[in-house]
This record gives sequence, structure tokens and C-alpha cells, in this order.
Amino acid sequence: MEAGFSEAGTVALPHPDEDRNAARYEEWIAAGHAGTMNYLKRTNPAVGAESDGELHLLRARVRTPFPWARSVVVCFANYHADQPRSTDPAPEDTGWIARYAWSSRVDAQLGRRPSDYHKVLLKRMRLLEAKLRAQHPTLEARAFVDTGPVVERSLAVAAGLGWTGKNTCLIHPRLGSYGFLVVLVTSLELGVERETSTVPDRCGSCTRCLEACPTGALIAPYQMDASLCISYLTIEYKGPVEEELMPEVGRQVFGCDICQDVCPWNRKAPIGGDRELEPRPELVNPTLEWLAGISESSFETLFDGSPVRRAGYPGLLRNVAIAMGNSGRRRWLPWLEERQESSDEGLRGAVRWALKTLRKATS
Repeated sequence: MEAGFSEAGTVALPHPDEDRNAARYEEWIAAGHAGTMNYLKRTNPAVGAESDGELHLLRARVRTPFPWARSVVVCFANYHADQPRSTDPAPEDTGWIARYAWSSRVDAQLGRRPSDYHKVLLKRMRLLEAKLRAQHPTLEARAFVDTGPVVERSLAVAAGLGWTGKNTCLIHPRLGSYGFLVVLVTSLELGVERETSTVPDRCGSCTRCLEACPTGALIAPYQMDASLCISYLTIEYKGPVEEELMPEVGRQVFGCDICQDVCPWNRKAPIGGDRELEPRPELVNPTLEWLAGISESSFETLFDGSPVRRAGYPGLLRNVAIAMGNSGRRRWLPWLEERQESSDEGLRGAVRWALKTLRKATS
């Protein structure tokens, strides 16, 4: 908390639900629900006491990649902002960028600049790591912000930070689900007195997230097929989006907040107020005209240090083309016509679909 996080917890390894969680993760991968995210499918032989000579999914258990691990510190950083939600009425011809990607900070000389939450939060975790090393010189530790071979959400649940919602997000009983999870894997043993009680599932009979998901990515309560998720389609997936999915993507041009925005637990979630994670106003309901006019060089400048860079320039234009097709507005035909022979397969497919959709709708 002193390092700047909103909440924190610890979990001893192995934790009571580890076998169950590992089995579920293995089933999820085997079902093909990770799509093209091959980094989630990486395997590694277990070593040390965990060794059995077999290959294991790297992320299924923390001690597969880190046999020395005995505990994990899990921190929650609130990124909720006092801004509209994706499900609120929005100005015409605007897109939606997921609120976690709005992060920025004010530079004394350059004004408001994009901030990379990975770097911001990793720096904070390093402060904690340094204090632990000062007390335990032989400590082994690894800190991760979305980058390590661990399933942060499962560790957060085991650390008592919340429960897994039916939308598969971690839901904190006070802070909701608008939060980054940061982990510090350590070689330190936790005593029995530090054992943590888990938070009970409080989703109850609510199914708003499942009903609101446009693409049906939430195939059942607590189960997601990531290959259908709009966040995956607009960020991780680099190819052509299937035509039957494009109408459901709507105006989402980077990520998706729908399943969180309809969640009752986020209605009263407190505003984060983190000065290094403040929203960039131009990324809240950005106009398609502004996004469509960004050149490749401008993209690199505008989103240097921003999560939006992960989509790539062709990927962002692909997503903008889909949003144009879903707008029903004929004004976008010239922009689309200029790009229908793009060398990028994903962009080309989205443009041709948007042209067909708009011409049919306005003929």
C-alpha cells in the first residue's frame, strides 16, 4: 500500500485450489479457447521436487517455471476513472478504447503524456522487492505486470483480493473489477498465521455480463472463449476478423469493457485517482474521423508508451474500418474505398466488409 497500490494480499504456495485451477487451465487450452495466443500454451518440464519428466503448461502452476517459489504478493491498482462507460449513450461516429488503455501522466515540461501502466506499476513493485531484499539478502523474486508465466487472477483469488466473476474478471468486493493485477513471486515462506481467507463468490443469480457480451465469448458462467472476445479480436488477433463477428464488434476499436460496464459491482466502485494512470481525454469516446486520420508515424508518436500500440497501426485501422461499417454512415465510403486494396489482409477484409455493409444499407 505504501508503494502506491490500492489493495494487496499474499498467498503461500502451493495454495489449496492450485490443482483445480491447473486442471481448468489445461482444459481451457485444450479446448482451443486461447485462439492464436500461443504464449499461453507454452510448456516446460517441471524441475526439482515437481519433476515427473513430463511437459507442463508453464502458466498452470507457479512452481513449474519457478521451482523456488514459496509465496506470491498480489497487488491491485485501481484504474477506474470518472468518465463515461462504453454502454452509456455516446456521440455519433465515435469509437471506444478500453478504459485501462487511457492511462497518462502530466510531465512538467511536455504536458500530458501517455503512461505505460506496465512500467508505472512494475516500478512500484520494485520498491517492495527492494525492501524485502534488504531484510532477506538471499531472496529470490520475480515481479510481473501482465508479462509473466502466471495466472494473476487465480493468485489474486487465492490471496483474498476477490472472486472470479461470471465474466471471468477478478471482482474485488469494494473496488470492483477495474484494476490491474501485479504479482511478486518470492522464495519466502509464509507462516500459518499469514494464511488468507478467500472471498466468497457474490455474483449470485446475476447474468448481465453473459447477456451483454455481443460475440457470445462468455460461453457459460465463469467460462470464456477468448477467440470470440472483442478484446482479443481488436488487440491480440492480427488477422482478418470473421465476417459474422464484425457486426458484433460494434464501435470497439481497442479492447472492450462491456462485461465490466454492466456489472453491478462496478456501479459504486471508487474512482482511482492515480496521478500516473489518469485518463487521456482524447481517448474517451474518440471520433472515428480522428482515428482514421492518424498516419503511421503519428500513431507511433501518439501511442508511444500506450497500451494501444499493441494493436499495431494496421490493426487499429482494421478496427476503425469495422466501426465505420457498423456506424451505418455513408460518409466513410471514400476513406474505405481508398484502402480496399491494402496489403494488410486484416485491414483489407474489414474494409471490404464495411463497404459492402454501408452500400447495402444506403442503396
